[in-house]
Amino acid sequence: MKISVVGTGRVGTATAFALVTRAVPHELVLVGRNRDRTTGDALDLLHASALIRPIRVVSGDVADTAGSDIVVVAVSYSSELTSCRLDAAEQNARLLREVIPPLAAGSPNAVFVVLTNPVDVATYVTLKASGFPPGRVMGSGTLIDTARLRALLSRETGINAVDIRAYMLGEHGDSQFAALSVASVGGIRLDPADPTVTAAVGEARRGGYEVARWKGYTNYAVAVSAALICEAVADDARTVLPVSTLVDGYQGVRDVCLSLPCVVGRGGISRVLAVDLSDAEAAQFRHSAGVIRGVLD
Repeated sequence: MKISVVGTGRVGTATAFALVTRAVPHELVLVGRNRDRTTGDALDLLHASALIRPIRVVSGDVADTAGSDIVVVAVSYSSELTSCRLDAAEQNARLLREVIPPLAAGSPNAVFVVLTNPVDVATYVTLKASGFPPGRVMGSGTLIDTARLRALLSRETGINAVDIRAYMLGEHGDSQFAALSVASVGGIRLDPADPTVTAAVGEARRGGYEVARWKGYTNYAVAVSAALICEAVADDARTVLPVSTLVDGYQGVRDVCLSLPCVVGRGGISRVLAVDLSDAEAAQFRHSAGVIRGVLD
């Protein structure tokens, strides 16, 4: 399993570290603008891998990514999280239109995992620039927001987060929403009106901004999210993950990328699950689509 991480800022390097600690790739290629620092990161990760499972870790350029099974896209003009993730759309979209075509040409059978913000816009731009089928391009989307929600509910209920089935869906941004009408623990539905639940949803929606308020950026949680996606692809795990994917008719929405629960395995996304949302949640999903469509336009 050859994985290339393109973009070695805070998110890219944290993702590379997460991949090594989870022993996902057999070969890891790092590509970044700062060649000296990227070379140092590759050496550091190579040394770390010897304590886990030997992995070939190298730094290089786009040509060295050829033949990748997975390409993690973490390029960005800035890693700073502003008051709105959509602020970076124009600059990062321009950067992606330059970077993606040669990456896709060198790895025509790869799965692309997009981390660049705003991730739903970046996933759409990557999909169009690569020419790949929709199932082989996905964004980290609301996987991290879902993790935040489950962590908060776990803290309040005393139940392990892995046993909580609750999803944040739509935009990875301000219009995201919790699909509480289908949320459950052990088969028991969560009460959408429970103040504990609504407070957890609000805190999860603000989670990224809260982290950035203290440290100026986010990187660890999104890195583990990316590693989990890569692991599902590498192991053909067919895991259900809320990731950003091209929406084609669900709730009347078309031609935008938003997060829905997707079955992720070796070929990427094999199935997008049509969640039975409440009327209010369906309206929130369509609102998310309108926000992203407006930015794309």
